[in-house]
Amino acid sequence: MEFLNLSPVRLPDRLVELRHRVRAFLHEEISEGRITPHCDQWLAGWDPDFSRRLAERGWIGMAFPAEYGGSAEGALARFVVTEELLAAGAPVAAHWIADRQSGQSLLEFGTEEQRKTFLPRIASGECYFAIGMSEPDTGSDLASVRTRGVRVDGGWKVTGTKIWTSGAHHAHAMIALIRTEPLGESRHAGLTQVIIELPDPAVEVRPIKLLTGEHHFNEVVFHDTFVPDSRVLGEPGAGWKQVTGELAFERSGPERILSTFPLLVEALREMNRSRLDIDRVRLGELVSRLWALRQMSLAVAGRLDDGADPATAAAIVKDLGTRFEGDLIDSVRLMVGVEPDLDSLQRLPRMIAEAVLHSPGFTLRGGTNEILRGVVAKAVKVA
Repeated sequence: MEFLNLSPVRLPDRLVELRHRVRAFLHEEISEGRITPHCDQWLAGWDPDFSRRLAERGWIGMAFPAEYGGSAEGALARFVVTEELLAAGAPVAAHWIADRQSGQSLLEFGTEEQRKTFLPRIASGECYFAIGMSEPDTGSDLASVRTRGVRVDGGWKVTGTKIWTSGAHHAHAMIALIRTEPLGESRHAGLTQVIIELPDPAVEVRPIKLLTGEHHFNEVVFHDTFVPDSRVLGEPGAGWKQVTGELAFERSGPERILSTFPLLVEALREMNRSRLDIDRVRLGELVSRLWALRQMSLAVAGRLDDGADPATAAAIVKDLGTRFEGDLIDSVRLMVGVEPDLDSLQRLPRMIAEAVLHSPGFTLRGGTNEILRGVVAKAVKVA
């Protein structure tokens, strides 16, 4: 089955050297106190200064052509950099969505004016994007979009609500999926992607706080928000095809595996310091699952680098990866016997607390695991 092609990828020497450079940079950042490792930093770690320092080294926009401010290194180079950033618990949320998928959508579907407006700023770590897909009361049923775009002179008036919109209170723009034609026999028809620049007085951003009290998610309400024709992404009515292609970038990356990896590293350090007996069977199970998932995620990156659309394979990686992230928390707590404490001055109790409080979202964000299994089952049936 071609859609399940996850052939192993061997990284060339230049990317191994790149990995060592990123590790050295992160070691200096942490040792100098400029950043502190945390869990789930690709969503919760908003640090524009750190994003700019990465951009100065050419580590944002690595899959963008040089003419748009990127380094044209490709998806595998980006994989290496992001894997190291996630493993170190670095704060990458500010640029993450723009670099991971919004920029890729602009490259594939955007006009030349849109690319020149946004891509160089993304690559310099100065332009942040949000994703306008999910809506209230619809779960992971993306085709049930009710946010509407009505044709007006020179553009569209957008009315409706998006929810779980990561970083919308900081973002400079969001790509929203809206319905621009009446609902017909096919729910997938008549959908369009638009770029909504922020802030906008006709866009209301309402915070949704996490169990930790952090403000990361939002509900975003459009009150007859005007979107000019120049900010339609791709063709009107082609939104479903565009957005499903985008999901391969969203679902398959190392962030679906490594959100809690910094916790495992810190737990091993604590076991070494305290001379605790290591449960080798449990640890071996974790490491073997991690390695297998890492190889799968890397294989998807390789296919993206080749210009393929591995959406089904990405759904499998996301399902298995996010379940692993939750299992890792439980295993660490059993191995070290440390209780979570968000206010602790010690790193391990704090990181356990962060991971526990963030864990309910692991299997929800990017599409629930139940929906992803349906995607895979449908692909198998068709094949």
